Amino acid sequence: MCGRYAATKDPAKLVEEFAAVDLTEGRARVDHNVAPTKNVVTVVQRHPRDADGLVLEDEPAERSLRIMRWGLVPFWAKDPSAGSRMINTRAETAKEKPAFKRALASRRCLVPADGWFEWRRTGKEKEPFYMTDPSGKSLAFGGIWESWRPKDDKDAEPLITFSILTTDAAGQLTDVHHRMPLIVPHENWAGWLDPDRSEVDELMAPTSPAVVESLELRPVSSLVNNVRNNGPELLRRTETEQPVDSLFDLP
Repeated sequence: MCGRYAATKDPAKLVEEFAAVDLTEGRARVDHNVAPTKNVVTVVQRHPRDADGLVLEDEPAERSLRIMRWGLVPFWAKDPSAGSRMINTRAETAKEKPAFKRALASRRCLVPADGWFEWRRTGKEKEPFYMTDPSGKSLAFGGIWESWRPKDDKDAEPLITFSILTTDAAGQLTDVHHRMPLIVPHENWAGWLDPDRSEVDELMAPTSPAVVESLELRPVSSLVNNVRNNGPELLRRTETEQPVDSLFDLP
């Protein structure tokens, strides 16, 4: 699963990396410990709308950075509290679930991340790890998003929320947790974001072993356990009781 991640790049860098325009309106924040219900940067691709809000389908879709809240609130939900239970979506069943299938067909996004945190249970203890691309490139998690308004106030500002798709963990990651975020490779970004494409089954295959093996799996401080802690020290490698080289050669 993915319950915490880091997103520290400013919009200017993400604009270049994702070939998008910045529509975050100054709301983007550096965050070393992104937790559910926070507002964060995502990448979407949408057709422009006219003055009446109607979609101009004949106009080319534009890729942009948008701020969304983590924790998907389905359009039919009674209140936003549903989002806290929908931070992750299993890729294997998203197409079948009422809360996710509409968004999967037409409202997909990418979630830029420096890396994500996961905890390995060792007896009664939980040891945190940070997974990241050592080259410094952003990881692009596959996400879906929705727009929600209270039923009794159709003129209210819409609440835009998202969920991160997850798949079975692969390679070295299986020693930490059995699930991981769906990492969308660069060559699939256009297809994933295409608002005119409704079928993306082939883009939701578990992350390839080659991608997994290219990641650095780094033991980090338990400071990350507290969402109030938020600084670069959360991403630093910590010493372990056993050699790092043998960390995952466990029986």
